[in-house]
Amino acid sequence: MAWSQIEVEATVADYIHMLLQQLAGQSYNKTEHRKALLKKLNNRSEGAIERKHQNISAILIQLGCPYITGYKPLGNYQALLKEVVESRISTDALFDKAALTASVLPAIAPLKGDFSGLIVDAPKLAIQAKEASRKEYFQKVPQRKDYLEREARNASLGLAGEEFILQYEHFRLHSLGQPSLADKVEHVAKTKGDGLGFDILSFETNGRERFIEVKTTSFGKETPFFISRGEVKFSKSHEQDYRLYRLFEFRKSPKMFELTGPVEKHCSLSPVTYICEFS
Repeated sequence: MAWSQIEVEATVADYIHMLLQQLAGQSYNKTEHRKALLKKLNNRSEGAIERKHQNISAILIQLGCPYITGYKPLGNYQALLKEVVESRISTDALFDKAALTASVLPAIAPLKGDFSGLIVDAPKLAIQAKEASRKEYFQKVPQRKDYLEREARNASLGLAGEEFILQYEHFRLHSLGQPSLADKVEHVAKTKGDGLGFDILSFETNGRERFIEVKTTSFGKETPFFISRGEVKFSKSHEQDYRLYRLFEFRKSPKMFELTGPVEKHCSLSPVTYICEFS
């Protein structure tokens, strides 16, 4: 049975409330929220609520918004759900302020001596997700503000992520018995400029170069990232030595997955900017 307008609005309101707490750094209990929400719905199960919350995560990502980390995005959602989410975020001043603040807040690289638990598996790219990203990302939404794009331009966050990976690469090479190579790791985005197509020069244990591009977000694992044409081209021309390190949940508890070789092997690339010339 399709969810009613009242049910959808109650579910979206509950999700946004939790998301605002997450963005503000406040704790909340998902189970308590779910049980309270059940009383407002028409004989729905907790599993059904969970899936609806995952649907909301998928919609928010497509609208350029942060989402609740614990609700993995799930597509194939009700049209009414998207309408209600769009309406809510286009008129909610508190959401706008919280999401914008989370996107532009300065960041500092945490100091870590132990990197165990840092590396996780990369997200799987489903065929339907590949098609959806081309059709739905950057759709017109009233008063839309792309918070993910704003965060991608957060220079402080980007630099903090690169400095964190410098620590990790030193740790990785030292732990592999290569202290001399660890000493040669270079933050080339800082020493040679930001147009090389990668951020950090590191090494394999045999001395072969490893070209690392770092993309950092304080949001969840499935958050899209932005990449330049030059970076995409470099990943193709240096596919044997190229690594993209995606840091996520950076402010809370940094985790990372690694993409090797051409970026387009792992992600659906959607063109979002164009250059307009007159000659």
